[in-house]
Amino acid sequence: MKKKSLDEINGSVKVPTVYESAFWQKFLAYSGPGALVAVGYMDPGNWLTSLSGGSRYGYQLLVVLFSSILIAMVMQSLSIKLGVVTRTDLAQAIAGRVNRPTRIVLWLLNELAMMATDLTGVVGTAVALKLLFGLPLVFGVLLTIADVLVVLLFLRFGIRRIEFIVLFAILVVGTIFAVEVCRAHPAVAAIAAGFVPHSVILTNHRELLLSLGIIGATIMPHNIYLHSALAQSRRYDEHDPKQVTETLRFANWDSVIHLVAALIVNALLLVLGGTLFFHHGDLASLQDVFYGLKNPAIVGKLASPLMSWLFAFALLITGLISSITSTLAGQIVMEGYINIRLPLWKRRLLTRFVTLIPILIIGFIIHFDEAQFEQLIIYAQVVLSIALPFTLFPLVAITGNRGLMKEHVNRPWQTVVCYLLVALITGLNLLVLV
Repeated sequence: MKKKSLDEINGSVKVPTVYESAFWQKFLAYSGPGALVAVGYMDPGNWLTSLSGGSRYGYQLLVVLFSSILIAMVMQSLSIKLGVVTRTDLAQAIAGRVNRPTRIVLWLLNELAMMATDLTGVVGTAVALKLLFGLPLVFGVLLTIADVLVVLLFLRFGIRRIEFIVLFAILVVGTIFAVEVCRAHPAVAAIAAGFVPHSVILTNHRELLLSLGIIGATIMPHNIYLHSALAQSRRYDEHDPKQVTETLRFANWDSVIHLVAALIVNALLLVLGGTLFFHHGDLASLQDVFYGLKNPAIVGKLASPLMSWLFAFALLITGLISSITSTLAGQIVMEGYINIRLPLWKRRLLTRFVTLIPILIIGFIIHFDEAQFEQLIIYAQVVLSIALPFTLFPLVAITGNRGLMKEHVNRPWQTVVCYLLVALITGLNLLVLV
């Protein structure tokens, strides 16, 4: 018998049949997995690139941010389709088509990617604790071990309640940045112009590199694996073609809407950087933003300790919430590739301890210098960039397999477009690495 992906939540949420209930009832029943995935598009790595892009180039890179989310929507839709149609996640689908040595190599590579994802959460949480409470970074890092208790507490509620908690967290973070941007009174016309492509992006070397960084760092392996499993959390009749088609439709609506929310949050960060910090030098770290928000010499009469505190609070929320998704994604990878199943609390502790070892070693080497410590986020993006092609190329290939996907197989033009997008993302990541 085929093992279920994330057995604890697989098929745990009942949804209306295709023949009953109104559109909005169905939409609400299917909504939720997209929120868990959207958190991955709002991690500290995205915060740094968005804020830095705004502080250096104003609103010009909004079009780059918009383009990266569009590409993400395409890739997440393939992940959804794989999970809904085949009732397998991406790790299971790949493992069933390669030999054992290849499975082990892919497992190790993706484990590194999961740890890199976890690293951004650890660094973001530790920095937030330092900014909010003055807690030394080393103690903030060690304190993140306790977030396993937060994850376990959330998981006891069931996947539906977790989805609501994460959605509420996204709304809180979005509201905080919306308030901060509104206080800054940005030029609406200039923001609109930022969504129009500018040739200077291609001719300015530094601006091009930052643009490549935004696109290359947006899509991460754990989100692809995660969505292919979360799409199976709904209890639908997989033998009813109409039900499968409807599940795909609403799951994609859920994904698109929450990715739009992720776009809004990242755009607010970029606008915040462009409005308050443009012409005030590059923002090298998250702490630069924190101190800058309450520094009259930089933001003038808009300086506010409350706004800087809310910024750090939002960073703390995203750091904690990302623990849930990295735990689930790590479980998917381990079960799918090497068929080892651990209780989620053990999986969480294992990932966190392995992640903390290099963080603490590097931290002591650099004497936990705050600016250098945040650069660990950049190194994490390097690992994710290396792992990404080994996730996206198989995803496109598998969803283009007619024998597996049947009538939901990628159309030839879709396959060509997706391969081109994956090649583009891979090329951008390589260019950024170089």
